[in-house]
Amino acid sequence: MEKQPLVIRSLAADELPPTDLLLLADPSLPIVEDYLRRGTCFVGTVQEKTVGAFVLLPTRPETVEIANVAVDERLHGQGFGRQLVLHAIRAARQARYKTIEIGTGNSSIGQLALYQKCGFRIVGVDPDFFIRHYEKEIYENGLLCRDMIRLSLNL
Repeated sequence: MEKQPLVIRSLAADELPPTDLLLLADPSLPIVEDYLRRGTCFVGTVQEKTVGAFVLLPTRPETVEIANVAVDERLHGQGFGRQLVLHAIRAARQARYKTIEIGTGNSSIGQLALYQKCGFRIVGVDPDFFIRHYEKEIYENGLLCRDMIRLSLNL
């Protein structure tokens, strides 16, 4: 069976964001709702079913952040995350941003590899970010998620 293409588009103003999907990548509903209000949500669909999403959030002059990248857990490992990240980079370039940033947890081993393969470079660490901003502890890959690893890509 042929793999169906991922179609990526910005969420229409009258559409509800895929909050359940975004919560897979960021378990804090108040934080997800905050950047959804301030950013632009993009969805990735396969045969009109939403399977992935990301949010582009302007942070400073000429800088935008990918605030969330999420893919349906049943579809991990099929390249959809990479397609979403590369689309975010293209959208940021088209909008004439000079820098795109992304942050992830110290325990997010796969995401750290993906972002670097897409051209991002590690530029800093925000120690104890997830301890300060999240009520419940987050564990991934057998590790406590404590620190935010910040990555950046010059456009």
